[in-house]
Amino acid sequence: MDIGSFLINAILLVFLAATAIAVARLQNLFAGAMLFGIYSLLSAGVFVVLDAVDVAFTEAAVGAGIATILMLSTIALTGIKHESIPIRPLRSLLLVAVVGAALIYGTFDMPRFGDAEAPAHQHVALRYLQQSGDEIGIPNVVTSVLASYRGYDTLGEVAVIFTAGIGVLCLLGGSRRRRTDPADKS
Repeated sequence: MDIGSFLINAILLVFLAATAIAVARLQNLFAGAMLFGIYSLLSAGVFVVLDAVDVAFTEAAVGAGIATILMLSTIALTGIKHESIPIRPLRSLLLVAVVGAALIYGTFDMPRFGDAEAPAHQHVALRYLQQSGDEIGIPNVVTSVLASYRGYDTLGEVAVIFTAGIGVLCLLGGSRRRRTDPADKS
């Protein structure tokens, strides 16, 4: 990894951490929703740097777009101030520690980042690049991978985005029906 890539990754990581800390400390739900949108856009930037542009588009659309709209519509229905509830920090800390340990344990089997000898680079990627045009009939490798080899995955992503959009529309439409105008009572 060259110094430029390292610097970009470090800056994005610092911004992500600062945004997460700011969200955790806020009492204003509107500002929290806005910072969640910024966090999602920063995450999309991380995915672009990691050359996962399809994941970056999904994160930007769902995380920064639909999720922010859903949070703002919920705030419009409930209120802007956060009411504190008693917390149990020991239980929360234990849960975070267990999940964090499980996630770290899950990384032990992974090949090193950028390893050219990783199985994905030796078998799958080479096959996609060499044979996808003949197997699928689509000259663009990215399109053939997304449309055919990862067709179910892409269909699942589209279904998630569609379901989230319908959910937002139902929430926004449902709030209009519940409100009655005093002039309508006859």
